[in-house]
Amino acid sequence: MPRDILVNGRFLARRITGNERYGCEILRCFKNGYRVEKTQAQGILGHAWEQFILPTKLKRDSVLWSPANSGPLAIQNQALTIHDLSPLEHPEWFTTSYSSWYRLFLPMLAKRVRLIFTPSEYVRQKVIKRFGVEHVIVTPNGVEIASSGCASSSFAYRLTALSASPPRNDSNFPQKYILFVGSIQPRKNLEGLMRAWHQIKDKFKDTWLIVAGEWGRVFRSVKFFAEERIRFLNYVADEHLPSLYANAKLFVLPSFDEGFGLPALEAMARGTPVIVSDGGALPETVGDAGFIFSLEEPDSLAQAIEKCLNDETLRASLIEKGLARAKDFSWQSTADLIWKTLNEL
Repeated sequence: MPRDILVNGRFLARRITGNERYGCEILRCFKNGYRVEKTQAQGILGHAWEQFILPTKLKRDSVLWSPANSGPLAIQNQALTIHDLSPLEHPEWFTTSYSSWYRLFLPMLAKRVRLIFTPSEYVRQKVIKRFGVEHVIVTPNGVEIASSGCASSSFAYRLTALSASPPRNDSNFPQKYILFVGSIQPRKNLEGLMRAWHQIKDKFKDTWLIVAGEWGRVFRSVKFFAEERIRFLNYVADEHLPSLYANAKLFVLPSFDEGFGLPALEAMARGTPVIVSDGGALPETVGDAGFIFSLEEPDSLAQAIEKCLNDETLRASLIEKGLARAKDFSWQSTADLIWKTLNEL
């Protein structure tokens, strides 16, 4: 008899960023045989719905999947996806209320559920060590090719380097630019990126730094300093992201810590050379297909950007390796693993 699989759809009420994309893409790749419970409530009301209303929607033999770091404590027959442990390990990056809640709540939930999914081996090992649990499975992020089973995604890629129209249909948009995509928060090390740009910008007078992302209300403030040839785009919708990646000379993700680093994978899939830090799971995600700089060496990011902008042979190599690497990460494969596991719980 098929299992009754219920998906905690609380994340669907939020604007799509990395964690939300993971949930949306997996659901897009599920064929049928599951239910999704949604709410428009956010903040405290969202927590209340998750803890008290959602459990009433389960049948006796239901299996609940919670895809976004949180789920009801009352439900033991549950699989939980933990994307990273940064609120616990670096509370200074978040508002006090947010970090305090997760430092109290997540350890209880992690020990309560039957299974935990993580996006990387890096996070898996942290979860096992911190919570003393054993049943943890890596379910990585992905990109999707047009011929796959879940190609209905508006973010599907052709895994080949293509030219594209100017981002956002803006005639004044820079023709040459370095790109960052991600939320504006302390973890992303944007201050370090701007410092690196300040060091080298005069050597590349026709190149800009583009920062695409919005400020999240759960994060502490980030200090920026005035600098020329930097453009902030705020939140960029899905339909604009592929061309934004494809037209960039370089993509840079200089984070202090990442549970996976989805924008780096998306950039590789669009044929864009990628520079990442050695923070968290980023080396695991990009492998030898990205230029990895050391966070412990103050000038290493500036040197990496300068080298990649100047060396066409290196750029061509990174593009080729990146396209090949992106083929190893499929939303459909991850969805199949999650579906199989949920049905075996």
